[in-house]
Parts: sequence; structure tokens; C-alpha cells
Amino acid sequence: MPKASHHDLRIAFRELLASDSCYHTASVFDPMSARIAADLGFEVGILGGSVASLQVLAAPDFALITLSEFVEQATRIGRVAQLPVIADADHGYGNALNVMRTVVELERAGVAALTIEDTLLPAQFGRKSTDLISVEEGVGKIRAALEARVDSALSIIARTHAGVLSTEEIIVRTQSYQRAGADGICMVGIKDFEQLERIAEHLTVPLMLVTYGNPKLHDDARLASLGARIAVDGHGAYFAAIKATYDCLREQRGRQNKSEGLSATELSHTYTQPEDYIRWAKEFMSVEE
Repeated sequence: MPKASHHDLRIAFRELLASDSCYHTASVFDPMSARIAADLGFEVGILGGSVASLQVLAAPDFALITLSEFVEQATRIGRVAQLPVIADADHGYGNALNVMRTVVELERAGVAALTIEDTLLPAQFGRKSTDLISVEEGVGKIRAALEARVDSALSIIARTHAGVLSTEEIIVRTQSYQRAGADGICMVGIKDFEQLERIAEHLTVPLMLVTYGNPKLHDDARLASLGARIAVDGHGAYFAAIKATYDCLREQRGRQNKSEGLSATELSHTYTQPEDYIRWAKEFMSVEE
């Protein structure tokens, strides 16, 4: 079969957004995983910011990875990907002007879509790690992202954390991002269908939900009826790869140690040493969890 161009893949992603179904993402983190996902018939993949941080830095998701490091990984994937890939571009690596640079670089890398979130990143001195920027600043970032793209088929998706705001505040934010021209709205932390229904009735753009396997949202038909077109269940494939690597090397070495029997998530926790980063954030920046 002929290879699809980056533009073709962006058009394919827009067709998913325009459909009446909800599609689950494959977690892709390198060229091999992207090829596997396409071969298995996944309609869309996602390069998560947390996964890129693990893959490149072996560090937890504390906004430590730089734009250039993230773009390098996206470019490797973009060279071979034959399915649309969404890039989790975090906060756009800075202010609205940084967002413009992020869009330029990721567009060249070949992604089909990218999310820009309104979390206050990196964590700020004396603030909570889950604090959000103002609606006005979030709108500015979305407008800047739209201005920076060259290929109009590239989808710009505004992302917000629904788990740290009231439903009324989420409605205000998501409506503002929709008016700013976002091609879709991504939400993290939706609790259940009742909350999703209250938010969705105020929106007309397609929705992307980061569900992390929330059992209260396990109904694809109902998700689709509420405008959800993309569901991100997490990044199980990457954590399974960590587990397989550990088990293989441990067996090769012929030894047992304290990490034996740990789950993939527990192994990731062990080797990224998040307690150190949390301690440093509290000690040097007075960041609240």
C-alpha cells in the first residue's frame, strides 16, 4: 500500500473527529510501537508527555522534558507512522509565544494533532501542582497555536483538567476555548457520564477524554452520543514494555532482588524515583501536591 503523507494522516484524523464513533488511542512512544499500532488496526495513536519523559529521561511527569527532546521523539515516530498521532504537548513549553514555536516544530515532526493544556507548568513556587492558568491566558495560547500552524489540517486541541474545577467552571473554560477556535476539547478527570453530559451540552466541537480506564465511562456508544471522538485509556503498552525489559534482564542476570514481583506501574515508580522530585519541589519551591 502507498504510504500516507503527514497531510493525509491529518485529514484522516479530522475524519475521525467528524465521525459518529469514539476511538481508543494506542500509546506510541517510538517508531516500532507506531508501526505495531498501525498494523494492528488502531485508528489513532498518542505520544504522551509522561511517556516521553519516561522514555527520554527516565523521569516522572513533572514537565522536565524540553521541547527539543520531545520534538526529537515525535520526529522519530513521524518518519514511519502510518496512523494519525496526537502529541501531548503539555503547556506548549511556555507562554503563548512558546506555544507558537511548539506548533511549528511538532507540525514539521509530522503529528496529526496536538493538545495544549491550561495547567500551570512547570510547577510554580508556592503553588499547587494542579493549579491552572487563567481562562484568558489559555485562550491566548489556543489563538497563538492556530496562528502558528501552516497546514490547516493539523488539529489544535485545547485540554483542561476537569478534576480540579467545578463543573460550572469547566463549562466556562471549555466554551471559551471553543470560541477561540480550538478544533476539539480534551478533558482529564471527568468523573462520570452525568458530569460529561452537563459539559457536553454546551459544546459543539468534538471531545477527547483522558479516562485512564475509569469504569464509570466504559460505554463507547454513550461516549460517542455525547460528542466524544477520542478516548485515551492510558499508556499500558509502555508500562508493559518496562515490565518485559525488567523481567528479561533479571532472568538473563539470573538473580532475584527487592523488585521481583512488582507490577509495571510499581517498577516505573521504582526507577523514576518520584519521591526525590517531590521532595526537591517542596524543599526548593514550596510546591504543594
